[in-house]
Amino acid sequence: MNIQNVNHLVHAYKIAPWRVQRQWIGNVLLLVVALAMIATLYLDVTSQAAIAGREIQDLTISITASQQASADLQTQLASLTSARVMEQRALDIGFRPMESGEAEYLVVPGYSVLEPDILSSAPVLQLSALTIPPEYNESLLDWADKRIANSSRGIQ
Repeated sequence: MNIQNVNHLVHAYKIAPWRVQRQWIGNVLLLVVALAMIATLYLDVTSQAAIAGREIQDLTISITASQQASADLQTQLASLTSARVMEQRALDIGFRPMESGEAEYLVVPGYSVLEPDILSSAPVLQLSALTIPPEYNESLLDWADKRIANSSRGIQ
């Protein structure tokens, strides 16, 4: 810029000082708009986090209520299937305790009791040097020694 242009700008501002004020007002308004946008973004993120937190609280309350209902049902089931209650229900519908002479046992020819596999002893595998391939009985030093000896003879 040359001196004449600078003098022209200075003269223009002296004639119309409202231009400088307008620039200041424009900058301040731009700053206010930028701050308002940042505040709006901050409020949006904060409100979404608050909504998510409230949903988590609601779900936690729902889980707790479901666990309590499940525990209540388990307690009712335990009460209904207790030995005392089951005996009383059986008596109410006509069942009675069995006498010792009333038991009948049937002998089934050819039936033999099978032992479960868990109780039977598993065969123990004995590994000996004869059943292990020779490649697995060789140490690293033996293998390296063979390689060196074979390479000196020209055998791969």
